[in-house]
Amino acid sequence: MHYSFCDKVIMAIDTGLNTIAAKHIATREYPAEKIKEADLSNSETKHIAGLMRVNHAGEIAAQALYLGQAITARNQLIREKMQTAASEEIDHLAWCETRLEELNSHISYLAPIWFAGSFAIGTIAGIIGDAWNLGFVAETEKQVVKHLETHLNDIPQKDQRTRKILAQMRDDEAHHQAMAMEAGAKKLPRPVNHLMGLISTIMTKTAYHV
Repeated sequence: MHYSFCDKVIMAIDTGLNTIAAKHIATREYPAEKIKEADLSNSETKHIAGLMRVNHAGEIAAQALYLGQAITARNQLIREKMQTAASEEIDHLAWCETRLEELNSHISYLAPIWFAGSFAIGTIAGIIGDAWNLGFVAETEKQVVKHLETHLNDIPQKDQRTRKILAQMRDDEAHHQAMAMEAGAKKLPRPVNHLMGLISTIMTKTAYHV
């Protein structure tokens, strides 16, 4: 079935509302399913919850980025790759939500802002061209992998439940980055990389607390 651009935008908005408000269900097994909960102090629990809230916000942003790029991508194969990557990110959302519930915490209250901003960036990237579109994906996933590695180094070794989740997310994101590169991603100009890093830093520092 052929959808107009307006149809795609409406469907993206509907998906966005579900991404922000709905309880997500993973298609893959929860990575921490068979791992015993560690004996965490209150400060450790609060810190780990803050990091998982950041990761969840990142997944919200990734969903929006992929959706924006998918509706503007010119190449059908690239569009399908974007949609596949977005569906795989749903697992990450579900895993982060589950872990936050286990830690008696919550997702970022600013999720609508993270979604709207990333959707705008993804749409613009898609309009510019597929190669640049893929370049944004590759750089985004590169930064996400870096954040996940930092979190893995920051989380106590005894919290194997969280570490297992983040390790699987890191591997998935690295795969998405490789996919974008193999599909013909262009390397983004350095100022754009710096801007993306700045936006990521703002989101990270804010989502940790709110």
